[in-house]
Amino acid sequence: MSVSASPTPLHEGAAALPPQSRSGGRMALAAVLLGFFTIMVDAMIVNVALPSIGRGFGSGMTGLQWVVDGYTLAFAAFLLSAGSISDRIGARQAFAVGLGLFVAASAVCGIAPNLGVLVAARLVQGAGAAMVVPSSLALLRETFPDPAERAKAIALWGVSGSVGAAAGPVAGGLLTVIDWRMIFFVNVPVGAVALTLLKRAPSSPRQATPFDWTGQVAAVAAMGALTYAVIEAGADGFGSTRVVVAFAVAVVAAVVYLVAQARGRHPMTPLPLLRSRMMSLSAAIGFALNVGFYGMIFLLGLYLQQVHGLSALATGVGFLPMTVLTSFMGPVAARLATRFGARIPVIIGQGLMAAGLLAMVTLPTGAPVWLPVVLMVPVGAGGAMAVTALVALLLENVPAERAGVASGVLNAARQLGGALAVAAFGALVADRAGFVSGLHTSLLIAAATVAVSIVATVLLRPARKA
Repeated sequence: MSVSASPTPLHEGAAALPPQSRSGGRMALAAVLLGFFTIMVDAMIVNVALPSIGRGFGSGMTGLQWVVDGYTLAFAAFLLSAGSISDRIGARQAFAVGLGLFVAASAVCGIAPNLGVLVAARLVQGAGAAMVVPSSLALLRETFPDPAERAKAIALWGVSGSVGAAAGPVAGGLLTVIDWRMIFFVNVPVGAVALTLLKRAPSSPRQATPFDWTGQVAAVAAMGALTYAVIEAGADGFGSTRVVVAFAVAVVAAVVYLVAQARGRHPMTPLPLLRSRMMSLSAAIGFALNVGFYGMIFLLGLYLQQVHGLSALATGVGFLPMTVLTSFMGPVAARLATRFGARIPVIIGQGLMAAGLLAMVTLPTGAPVWLPVVLMVPVGAGGAMAVTALVALLLENVPAERAGVASGVLNAARQLGGALAVAAFGALVADRAGFVSGLHTSLLIAAATVAVSIVATVLLRPARKA
């Protein structure tokens, strides 16, 4: 992803910009921080409210899975081309469109009369969020041409996301006590403020970037059909006609996607990148990490409320130790990577995740509520450490002109891992009578998946540089 920088010389920095430009830069930064914070809150806020949403619509497990996966799937699929869209229409404009979609869809979620409307609005939310993430970074890049100022802005961007992720479960619990619809309505005024601030920022330059329509449509079809097949297989069995058809559609769409990337004039994910050992293994590791992390979040949100009888607010507070500690793992991973290389924190983080997930498998039915709360900490902290180092390792070992595409592929693989984890694990815990047994099986699968990814990390040796 590349965006034309300001003509201001790099050594002059932000202080050399005219007052109006400096004011516009501050407004752009404030809008980006607020918008990204809102996106990250929403990524974590819904899981706590799932039981209340289910009661409100009289929905079973399949419906609740789609409330989570509708957002995650759209986010994953559109991440692949979001950077190209940002370049094509300009970073500021792309950020405004993405955040506007997200805010409008949030309002529809809040007034949804039935589960179908809620899931459809969640799909739009995910698409908007996918556009916000890369365009926010591109906007910071062009707003702050000086490297030092840009580094500070990106650091603030990371902090806003970490704070949003940490606040999400608690905010979800608190708002659900009032009404679960409030978890969506709260996005509207916050997003509106961010869009108002963005009006003060100057328009971004546009580039004549081609768009891979075939690849994008095929990616959406493949991911959507695969997730649909896994979710519905939990309810109807793998022999069901619609499940078999969905799997077939997923395979055909995946083949179309690969052909489009191999033979298309302007592929959004060039096949040589997908074939590279570094990219393929990094994507597999990212997939496994989100199977463990988001699978656990989905399961524990239901477990604490359905088995232990906690309120939504108490459940949100239960997530707080994990989310707070997770927000500090980025600097820890950076220090370890500087001293020992990026592969070491990836392996350590995965080890912590696997250990925490395996420990949860041993939880008896009558385990005290504080025990799963404590065991969530190594899973969340380890996952954050591993992801931070994995991103750094990947971007250090792909060509600079492929960095945006590579990060999009990695994040799409991560989101797909989370979506399939919710699909598969939801089917295993759908039976209330066998919830704990399904929980243990799901956590064991998650731990095994992360353990396999440790082996992949060992094989992830960067190519020697000449």
